[in-house]
Amino acid sequence: MAQLSDDCFAFGGGLTPVDDALAQLARVLPVVAEPEETGLDAAHGRILAEDVAVRGDVPPHDNSAVDGFAVYFDDLAPGTETVLPVVGRAAAGHPYPKTQRRGEAVRIFTGAPMPAGPDTVMMQEDCRVTDGAVVIRPGISRGANRRFRGEDLEAGTVALEAGRRLRAQDVGIAAAAGHRTLSVYRPLRAAVFSTGDEICDPGVARPDGKIFDSNRFALSAALAGMGCRVSDLGILEDDRDRIGTALSSAAGNHDVIVTSGGVSTGGEDHVRGAVEDHGSLHVWRVAIKPGRPVALGQVGQVPFIGLPGNPVAAMVTFLRIARPLLLRLAGATETEPRLFRVRSGFDYTKKRNRREYVRVRLEADTCGTLIARRFPREGAGILSSMVYADGLVELPETVVAVSRGDPVDYLPFSEVGV
Repeated sequence: MAQLSDDCFAFGGGLTPVDDALAQLARVLPVVAEPEETGLDAAHGRILAEDVAVRGDVPPHDNSAVDGFAVYFDDLAPGTETVLPVVGRAAAGHPYPKTQRRGEAVRIFTGAPMPAGPDTVMMQEDCRVTDGAVVIRPGISRGANRRFRGEDLEAGTVALEAGRRLRAQDVGIAAAAGHRTLSVYRPLRAAVFSTGDEICDPGVARPDGKIFDSNRFALSAALAGMGCRVSDLGILEDDRDRIGTALSSAAGNHDVIVTSGGVSTGGEDHVRGAVEDHGSLHVWRVAIKPGRPVALGQVGQVPFIGLPGNPVAAMVTFLRIARPLLLRLAGATETEPRLFRVRSGFDYTKKRNRREYVRVRLEADTCGTLIARRFPREGAGILSSMVYADGLVELPETVVAVSRGDPVDYLPFSEVGV
């Protein structure tokens, strides 16, 4: 496993802009997962550890794109019908066994190798067959309906680069390139804790003054969705020594530790001190709303990510800060989600020099334009707003106001796996 430097999470000064923080992390974070071999049947969602080279041309031979007749273009009369004898057939997996001569046609089916010689395929819908011959209408172009050897993939080229998280189509192209197994990074082993005397597990009688823990389950689901192997290690009560013991134990068999709550500067925020007792903590105060108290550090040599306790803040900072970091640790090279331009359906004001995320749902207006409708309440503890929403509008640091109809950047939850 690659080792983290003791100060790889360190940031100086006041609030750090989101992009600056992520760029600094991208420069210093190593991959902590080791490579392993996996079959294609288990490769979906995994991150490639090595390039996937093409072992042979795809397709391996010129072939027909349609059902029809393989002919020499120069045999076709330019302005009238052409009649050619049909001398054989070629089907997928069953090539025409001879060399096709000038003045002949071969019945050919989609995917069948082109016979040696002909350069054009006439679709069967544009032909008539009579007495062992085919009648071909004029007007076709040279090379029509012919697919060339290697036009999809050329032997020796790279089909997929290391660091890619594999989608279904990527698994398919790896198979087309001749691979049955792939070198991928082992999934990150993530330990997840919630913290605080005020929370308890759902499904039990809730004592006065307590709330059911939602963060642990939401974060575990998000981690599993990005391919991590998650250990739900329960709730850490507000006791510095017990927290430290639990974190140290988790560091022994996990690649990363993720917590929520307890990392601010309050008198009962004991996670900060516990991490410092067993490693190092560089409090990373990010200029983001909802969020800000995000803590990064190490328990021993294991990365530690401490997220805010408020449920919405925990989810937003996970998606926009923790997730790119985790993907980097897992071996991915593309860690930033795509944003899409939509129209604002709300008025909004914000502070300069802080990035804010507004919970929205997309709706189409009468012209079909996608409009971002804002959830009416913005508290960081209103988790129902994340259920209402299908994404977030990202308002950059330079923006101080948005009006209805303004173009805004929209992050769909589907881009980040939630």
